[in-house]
Amino acid sequence: AESRGRRAEDGRQKTEEKMKEKIKIIQGDITKLEVDAIVNAANNSLLGGGGVDGAIHRSAGPDLLEETRKIGGCPTGEARVSGGYDLPARWVIHTVGPVWKGGSQNEENLLASCYRNSFAAAVEKGVKTVAFPAVSAGVYGFPLKKATEIAMRETRQFLENDDLLDQVIFVCFSQEALKIYQETFSTRITA
Repeated sequence: AESRGRRAEDGRQKTEEKMKEKIKIIQGDITKLEVDAIVNAANNSLLGGGGVDGAIHRSAGPDLLEETRKIGGCPTGEARVSGGYDLPARWVIHTVGPVWKGGSQNEENLLASCYRNSFAAAVEKGVKTVAFPAVSAGVYGFPLKKATEIAMRETRQFLENDDLLDQVIFVCFSQEALKIYQETFSTRITA
């Protein structure tokens, strides 16, 4: 029984080390990152908007808007992929997070679906490095701590079961978001 307990502890340590190696949290501008794909916290139309969505559209140039018009929108919780155009990233994975309505409208499950579907899209495109903003935590009003916990949980589950991604980067716009992501990482991923 003692050796079984030791093996379980070794397994947990290996998982923690893998998570520390594969997950990075930074403060910065997602549009400047040299990664295979960036995730866009898009609206249902995929035609650009405010916040990170507008910044990605501006940085990628007009060809992005032309392609997203052809895609024809995206339901909440799902993801669609376009080229990165003038961005350093080759791909943009557009995911539509839920608008926070107090937590009684399936918002948590929809946000989790955003992460699962974004990971599936990344794998489908052969992506090795992907960067996420805080999906739904801006103008969509999802509480940042709760959104961060969902992001970390879904990322951990994906990385535990799939070795196709080399790195997942969470890009925080503010110092407050950075602190919450780091705290959540410490308690949810490495605890």
